[in-house]
Amino acid sequence: MSRAPKMQILIIDVAVAAEWKRTLRTPAAICRRAAAAAFEAVAKTRKPRARTVELAIVLTSDAAVKRLNALYRGKNKPTDVLSFPAWLGSGPEADAREAILGDVVVARATSARDAKAEQKPLEEHLAHLVVHGVLHLLGYDHENDSDARAMERLEISILKTLGITNPYYARDLPVKRAPARKSSARKKS
Repeated sequence: MSRAPKMQILIIDVAVAAEWKRTLRTPAAICRRAAAAAFEAVAKTRKPRARTVELAIVLTSDAAVKRLNALYRGKNKPTDVLSFPAWLGSGPEADAREAILGDVVVARATSARDAKAEQKPLEEHLAHLVVHGVLHLLGYDHENDSDARAMERLEISILKTLGITNPYYARDLPVKRAPARKSSARKKS
């Protein structure tokens, strides 16, 4: 007699500040979809032990993110996304049925500015930031080139499942160099 595999439950809480609600029609839905896609992609290779996994996503102001960035990272400026891993439920004495991954916090104005500069819709950029943040909660990082490439490849793969094109594409294009010009210096006679 075979046992049915245990179903895993992912609980995603999303807190949305008013400025995000004025900017996007469905910011919480975008976050939930992106977070679930990131979690599912990683779960394919790393089977989580917990039956219920929780994470929180906070869409807030640049001022709030600036305070968090200063307090926890020593950088007195806003950033687009911060991740705060909790890892509760991962120790041997912990309840193997529940785990809290942590929090992903996204700043609205910085994210909107970056999306505009990169000429992509804010909805797609938000999804990318959430995927990036959730991957941090799941143990991925970009502290060295090798880890950064691995994390970027995973992000690209996850975003593709969401119908979002490679956010790193423009950076990866070969650089076209201008043809060499003939020297305009005069010959000495």
